[in-house]
Amino acid sequence: MSGPHLTLFALALLGGLLAGYLELSHGHVAEDENYYMQELLSREHYHQVPGAEEQAQTHRDHSPSQTTAKKGAKGKAPSSRQTDKATPEAKTVKNRNKNTEKSKKSPNMISEGDAQYKQIQEECPPMGLETLKIDDFQLHASTMRRYGLGAHRGRLNIQAALYEDDLYDGGWCAGRLDPLQWFEVDARRLTKFTGVITQGRNSLWSSDWVTSYKILVSNDSHTWVTLKNGSEELLMKLVNEMCPNITRIYNIGKSQNGLKLYAFEISDNPGEHELGEPEFRYTTGSHGNEVLGRELLLLLMQFICQEYLSGNPRIRHLVDETRIHLLPSVNPDGYEKAFEVGSELSGWSLGRWTQDGIDIHHNFPDLNSILWEAEARKWIPRKMFNHQVPIPDWYQSKNATVAVETRALVAWMEKISFVLGGNLQGGELVVTFPYDKTRSQGVIREQTPTPDDHVFRWLAFSYASTHRLMTDASRRVCHSEDFAKEDSTINGASWHTAAGSMNDFSYLHTNCFELSMFVGCDKFPHESELPEEWENNRESLLVFMEQVHRGIKGIVRDVQGRGIANAIISVDGISHDIRTASDGDYWRLLNPGEYRVTARAEGYSPSSKKCEVGYDMGATRCDFTVGRTNLSRIKEIMEKFGKQPIRLPVRPFPIRTPQQRRLGRGGPTSKGDGVTGG
Repeated sequence: MSGPHLTLFALALLGGLLAGYLELSHGHVAEDENYYMQELLSREHYHQVPGAEEQAQTHRDHSPSQTTAKKGAKGKAPSSRQTDKATPEAKTVKNRNKNTEKSKKSPNMISEGDAQYKQIQEECPPMGLETLKIDDFQLHASTMRRYGLGAHRGRLNIQAALYEDDLYDGGWCAGRLDPLQWFEVDARRLTKFTGVITQGRNSLWSSDWVTSYKILVSNDSHTWVTLKNGSEELLMKLVNEMCPNITRIYNIGKSQNGLKLYAFEISDNPGEHELGEPEFRYTTGSHGNEVLGRELLLLLMQFICQEYLSGNPRIRHLVDETRIHLLPSVNPDGYEKAFEVGSELSGWSLGRWTQDGIDIHHNFPDLNSILWEAEARKWIPRKMFNHQVPIPDWYQSKNATVAVETRALVAWMEKISFVLGGNLQGGELVVTFPYDKTRSQGVIREQTPTPDDHVFRWLAFSYASTHRLMTDASRRVCHSEDFAKEDSTINGASWHTAAGSMNDFSYLHTNCFELSMFVGCDKFPHESELPEEWENNRESLLVFMEQVHRGIKGIVRDVQGRGIANAIISVDGISHDIRTASDGDYWRLLNPGEYRVTARAEGYSPSSKKCEVGYDMGATRCDFTVGRTNLSRIKEIMEKFGKQPIRLPVRPFPIRTPQQRRLGRGGPTSKGDGVTGG
């Protein structure tokens, strides 16, 4: 189309908030036993491309007509985008193409859509634009060419009059000079948005057609969210509006193509780190074509919100005592590629890498080699610590082959003192833990444990054992390896070696213990399979989050009670230390047992004590108070005086005669016991 780009504000949802996507054409929330699944069960209408019959009949008056600003307004020919799905039974078509023009449908797909047509129509009737159930005052537009072409004429199949100057001569038409055209429908109740049909101008004098648009939704007519590809951002916003007191949306950076990396925070005090409260994270989508993890996190945030509002004591305790961060799409550019061709045609690798061809999960600096070389040279702890291994300079240079998404992740991981994290992946059913790189050079598979191997094994087992399928010995293996024989947990390096993994980097550079959960055999399952996948992983996702409260926690303070940042927490027998956060608080994941723990800080004398970790959930409190060393006091005084010798007033030393020295007497002013000089 030669005219300006059209922007469509499709629906202004003023009726309230949802448990799922915009559900309800009838004005009431759809009933479902698992209400936290509602978003899942209603998402396919954002992805499916309809069959020809559905396109012509099902969406006949779901959306107003559109024309260009330059050539006036009258439209006849419809073209559709995004379709309607109301029930799980109706979810048979798997093509997720974003535009009708790009869709390639097989005969089976069309026949399946036709077979379900009656049920879809019953579940989701038209909004009422053509039948006038939507009143004129519910329609708004950016501009109009004249009153006869105003927003009230933005209805499907509006007939044109014979004469161009007729007050009622066709559908809505924006003004000629309108650079940002939009049309808005105020639904005035919870409404299920199912699709868009556009009309172009087709009169005796000229023809023009709408070929591009975007859709935005709002609950207040002020803040608008773009609806795209199932709209991860939209769901986040809806959950945030449902639970504004415990949720927050923020972004950690952008992808190579400029898509924002949105994170979703859940906490009783969102936006702030609370003293003594651990930070937890789930990330997913580092491989863009592994979509199941993304869907699970979107459902998880919705589930937590709903259960918190309903008073579930387990969820309330988790939210009140933990700061949770969920990052559903690390590689949105890759996801876009996989999404465009759909679950069946995306293949094993399409969308796996970033736009510039980088595997994000293995794009971190190889700190293992740096640490192991330092250990071989016996530099630890004299020249280098056994933790928080610094990032080499070459990696931070602009010319380094590092994805912008990876740089955003590194900055995020350094900014927040995460304690525990899990990255969800697909294509297998197993949980892997560090190290991911073999210590012996040239060896492809080799057990390479960390100093915290027992803790990692427990963390991996906590997820795998509560998953409905991972430890089921009777299940069919995903590929060739039967991980169920080993409780579906494995040391990453013993599976296949990989340098620069996110798990190894997190352990060696930060305080965070990170594991990888491969949550399903199918990387990009069909939506009809997602309810079962959610049930498979729901308990595991919750149990693993609760493990952040296992071990010891506390605060390192000076004698004045001030928290000491960057203090080192060491555990006897474990050659991997952690550091305190900016307020002096720390968390150290440990299995049940008795440990001797030492707190050290530069300029302070070390302090040690025994800390016992029990079997019950909840970290043991283990605080430390440390005093300044004499050397640090001297340095502080010297700094105060500009590193100059301290000159104190000196009393003159009296001169004694030899006779006085023999008698041990002082000078003229002494009483015989000597006088000391300063």
